[in-house]
Amino acid sequence: MNDDRAIGDGTRAVRAGLPDPVKYEPTLPGPVFAAHFHLPGEPTGPYTYGRDENPTWTHLERAIGELEAPGESVETVTFASGMAAISAVLFSQLKAGEAVVLPDDGYQALPLLRERLEAYGVEVRTAPTGGDAQLDVLAGARLLWIETPSNPGLDVCDVRRLVREAHAAGALVAVDNTLATPLGQRPLELGADFSVASDTKGMTGHGDILLGHVTTGDPGLAADVRRWRKVVGAIPGPMEAWLAHRSLATLQLRVDRQCATALELAKALEGRDEVTGLRHPGLADDPSHPIASRQMRRFGSVVSFVLPDRDRAERFLDGLRLVDDATSFGGVRSTAERRGRWGGDAVPEGFVRFSVGAEDPEDLIADVLRALDAAAR
Repeated sequence: MNDDRAIGDGTRAVRAGLPDPVKYEPTLPGPVFAAHFHLPGEPTGPYTYGRDENPTWTHLERAIGELEAPGESVETVTFASGMAAISAVLFSQLKAGEAVVLPDDGYQALPLLRERLEAYGVEVRTAPTGGDAQLDVLAGARLLWIETPSNPGLDVCDVRRLVREAHAAGALVAVDNTLATPLGQRPLELGADFSVASDTKGMTGHGDILLGHVTTGDPGLAADVRRWRKVVGAIPGPMEAWLAHRSLATLQLRVDRQCATALELAKALEGRDEVTGLRHPGLADDPSHPIASRQMRRFGSVVSFVLPDRDRAERFLDGLRLVDDATSFGGVRSTAERRGRWGGDAVPEGFVRFSVGAEDPEDLIADVLRALDAAAR
């Protein structure tokens, strides 16, 4: 595909990663199911064994790279899940005696990684995302892990500032870009060494695939990550990779609709007396808006807020008709959940994470307001 930066996000998403056209062949080749490939003589070709490479991954990885850093030379490595992608960066870059800085308000599975890292002799430091507080514990660290906007609190940190100070201190920077997607934020353009995401969420957007990726502009770092994938075997299936590539074609359509509706919903919730702690980076009075408006191109599809107590939140969720009570986000079908049911997140019992889908905005907002009214009775 033409790497011209001037083309629009929709055009790029539709064309990303497609091979050169071949007469009578499909535009996007079907998934290649192969454990081994014909390999006479020396193994000098691109495909040798199914745990190393697969043509279907190649197309998808090129597509994601074009979205992450248009016009730049980057490498993407895909994984069987977002957690596999996160683990690949952390465990390929850290060794005993080194330190890593993680957000203490990030993805709920990060504490599980902390246990493993500490068991291997890695020092783990944590600080909140807001206020760039991770800089306070950065000295001497090998790697800074950023999640912005944070999940589920939707705090935002200044990526450029954190990257500048981390690099000056000799640390690498990885950004979990799951919530924003490359259409909302491009961490590599902001200076980060790694852009990482769970593509289970907004990138594929249909709630039917587990997938993750790591993109970097450094060939050495890419080789480290790819070697980790080979060792642990955290590879995506060819069908999942093909479905993901197919889904990228509608990324801009989905994200534009979802982000616009999320902002409309957030504005509608501003007028509700029972709603407190309302967060969405696109709201003009949100604490994160000034920074988000400087580094994000779209503000995301997730809105968070707090209802008075656990029972009120449960009644609200039960009263929704167009929203699934589910624990993922970024899909075309709206989802919401009371995050406190899992434990691990430092949120009130009535905290709701709401992921806006592709429903008609007026229908979705009417459903939310009706459910809020019903929950108050």
